[in-house]
Amino acid sequence: MNLLPKSHKEFSEKDYWNKFFKKRGNKAFEWYGEYLELCSHLHKYIKQSDVILIPGCGNSSLSADLYDVGYPNITNIDVSEVVIKQMNAVNAHRTSMKFLYMDALNTTFGNDEFNVVLDKGTLDALMPDDSKETNERIDKYFDEIKRVLKIGGRFICVSLLQSHITDKLLTYFCDKTWMFRVVRCHEAEEKNAENGDGMTLPVFVVIATKFKEMPKLILEVCMAGDKMQRLETTEDLKACVKSVQDTAFITNGLSKTTLDGDDEVTLDLMQPGEDVPRYTLYIVDQKRSQAINKYAVFIVPQGRESEWLFGTPAGRRQLQDSARFGRLVVAVLRRGHLFQSLDAVKEELAHSAKMLAPYGFSGQIPFLSLGSDVGRRVRVRAGRSAVSGEFVVEDVDVDGAAHRRLVFLANQFLVQSEARLKTVKRKNKSKVVVDFGYVSLYHSFMCVAVPLGRSTSVAVLGLGGGSLCMFLKKCFDNLKITAVDLDPAMLEVAKADFGLEVDDRLEVQIKDGIDFLKDEADSGHTYDAVMFDMDSKDSSLGLSCPPPHFLRAAPLAHVAALLRTHGHFILNLVCRDTQLQESIIETLKQHFKHLVTVKLYEEVNEIVFATNSDNDYTLDNLEAAAKSLNQTARQKNLVNLKCVDLKDFIQSINIIS
Repeated sequence: MNLLPKSHKEFSEKDYWNKFFKKRGNKAFEWYGEYLELCSHLHKYIKQSDVILIPGCGNSSLSADLYDVGYPNITNIDVSEVVIKQMNAVNAHRTSMKFLYMDALNTTFGNDEFNVVLDKGTLDALMPDDSKETNERIDKYFDEIKRVLKIGGRFICVSLLQSHITDKLLTYFCDKTWMFRVVRCHEAEEKNAENGDGMTLPVFVVIATKFKEMPKLILEVCMAGDKMQRLETTEDLKACVKSVQDTAFITNGLSKTTLDGDDEVTLDLMQPGEDVPRYTLYIVDQKRSQAINKYAVFIVPQGRESEWLFGTPAGRRQLQDSARFGRLVVAVLRRGHLFQSLDAVKEELAHSAKMLAPYGFSGQIPFLSLGSDVGRRVRVRAGRSAVSGEFVVEDVDVDGAAHRRLVFLANQFLVQSEARLKTVKRKNKSKVVVDFGYVSLYHSFMCVAVPLGRSTSVAVLGLGGGSLCMFLKKCFDNLKITAVDLDPAMLEVAKADFGLEVDDRLEVQIKDGIDFLKDEADSGHTYDAVMFDMDSKDSSLGLSCPPPHFLRAAPLAHVAALLRTHGHFILNLVCRDTQLQESIIETLKQHFKHLVTVKLYEEVNEIVFATNSDNDYTLDNLEAAAKSLNQTARQKNLVNLKCVDLKDFIQSINIIS
């Protein structure tokens, strides 16, 4: 199956096309392919009994090839007497095929004489620009085509579809007396890439079928595979063509260049007629001198796409550096689709992988992965929340263990909540339940605040699936937890799918966190720890966690007021903007005496501890608190904590007094 690429980036219209056509000369016709590349399309629309006209035939062998496979009724015309004499001589043994000296703009044929008018590059040659004179010439050409075609006849045009040519075709042929279809010819493109300098331009076959009159305009495209897509407007058709052409600019450029530094190019691969990508491809390069191998494609199994190694630019860079390939394409399998096997995925990606190969690469493309299958992603629940939008709960396999994840579809590569699943036997029956001993690495470090401050009460803003709250509840018998979430749907998801237990030790308030902080501070309530574990819904910012308004002066002042003397504020911070991150730390310093920031290996999360206690943070007391947390967890048989030894997981730690 060929998949339709769609660029993530917007590209302005370039003058490349005009320069190309000014320089092309006769060689340009090589771009359109010969019979072997075009036959699979031509045979769909031309019957052997059809009477065929080929205008601007030149010295192409296309008509001879068609004749030899059973199409005897072919008339070729051209304005060059020399080429007509040559072609008559070459094809003398093809007795029923004609070569006539005639102008395609002013033919002598009768009305309704042909079933097919087959144009291979002639329209592109006749219309190098959009001038008034050129448009008048093309009007004559199209008028002749319309006149000589029978009702039910087809104008078949092989073209590169420059934008002005697409506009002209749609203006003339898109009324209720024509059915208009555009099909992409991958075979011609691949042949051209093999014979040329590695550069390919998309080749299209336009089929305009003549009718008396139809109830409505019919527009169809097939840009990948065999599935025809019905469109509503000519603008939709132009957008489909332009998307393919834009992607060609990317692949042509990538074949000749190496991406600099941390740059990567991202492409979505779509199934025709669908808006949801089937694959997302990340193209990463390294300097050729550092690479042992030239090119490979790495297929990320389902359920692994959100991991740091595959889900972040830095992670993909590390993957590529480890693999030592000059170019690595990281292929992510998007949710909402069925993937039969790893071999089936390789087959689907083969064409796109070939188009993205660096110039000069030959041979079989290596496909790499983590195992021999495509992974598992099973949907448990799908819903829509007025606050969080569409979401899914799904089970995936990671390193041989089943995990349950909550994902907001507005940010599909960020896992909102995750719980490990385990199988328990009760009364000789097996049941899959949530393993409350498993929490993510960054949640582990957030929990260090409890032994650090000898906490008996904690407020957690951001419930999600409730994994953090349930671990705290199971680990610390004397801890009172107040969870706050704006979204009532999340409470139901947490209880139904993640085993959340609401009782006198774990209270959930459905409330705006800003209002909660103010109301609690105004009422004089205090806590040993306040944790921010909320995502931001505004994807335009460089801040994913928390929402930016929680880091303003008033909410932070309320947090400081809520904390007891030895209390700690714990912030889960995900910020891709360095300057913004620095300004957040400066803001926190205005409200708290002591800060420490902890960046973790293979995590996008940065954990910030803040306190107004007289005791500042030290590496020793942080390590002691982490070991105490781990010891308590082991005593409770919650054995999956990852912070036994801080140095194994901390990339950097910055203590700010």
